[in-house]
Amino acid sequence: MKDRIAIDMKDGVADVRMIRADKMNALDEAMFSGLIEAGEKLSAMHGLRAVVLSGEGRAFCAGLDMGRFEDMKNKGEALAGLRDLTVRTHGVANRPQWAAWLWRELPVPVIAAVHGVAFGGGFQIALGADMRYATPDARMSVMEIRWGLVPDVAGTQLMRHLCREDIVRELTYTGRIFSGEEAFSYGLVTRVTADPRSAALETAREIAGKSPHAIRAAKRLLNLAVATDAGTGLTAESVEQLKLIGSPNQIEAVRAQIDRRTPDFKDV
Repeated sequence: MKDRIAIDMKDGVADVRMIRADKMNALDEAMFSGLIEAGEKLSAMHGLRAVVLSGEGRAFCAGLDMGRFEDMKNKGEALAGLRDLTVRTHGVANRPQWAAWLWRELPVPVIAAVHGVAFGGGFQIALGADMRYATPDARMSVMEIRWGLVPDVAGTQLMRHLCREDIVRELTYTGRIFSGEEAFSYGLVTRVTADPRSAALETAREIAGKSPHAIRAAKRLLNLAVATDAGTGLTAESVEQLKLIGSPNQIEAVRAQIDRRTPDFKDV
């Protein structure tokens, strides 16, 4: 992981960065492994309250490493190699899909800070975050169709909850490049800002100042809301609320509000 992903932790916020800057953080086997290992490390990290995911250098992530496509051109090798992509290696996902889906499964909010390019699998990894902050001129694309492929890093399941179906279809069928501003208008980006990483870290610190039990419960509910019927979701709201009411962090939140002071929450 160390040659692909860097993680710095401060005050409950994990600053996670893809560090393959010379290749615009392109996805090779080592990057997939690094992302998955980072997810495992974050899941077990004591005191974690929020995550910011970004890429160092000129880009967030340029997508699949061009070397893989060169192999297809020169050797006629299938992109998946000898691996059967239908095998579920991580719950509902295969290994490449998990590199994007794991951010949804982390128990705390994740903000992707996008600059430069986020193409193909790189765009889909950003979609796995709870929120996406991007520069106005960031360039994004569901680029797989250009290579005769379909988005398969969880993109179809992540895009469909963020923007209109016809927009998802147009972007998928054409592979055209669109800007951060356009992505915001489509619902694929949460906020457009000149410095998405700084803005994301600021939001993460704000989240880290809230009750971690309530934040984790909220993420569980919001994840469930996109995957279930209203009746199940309403019951889940009640179950989560019942666990929170009267708990130490909930009482501390009330006391801090009334006393007009900064709360002192205990970690999960």
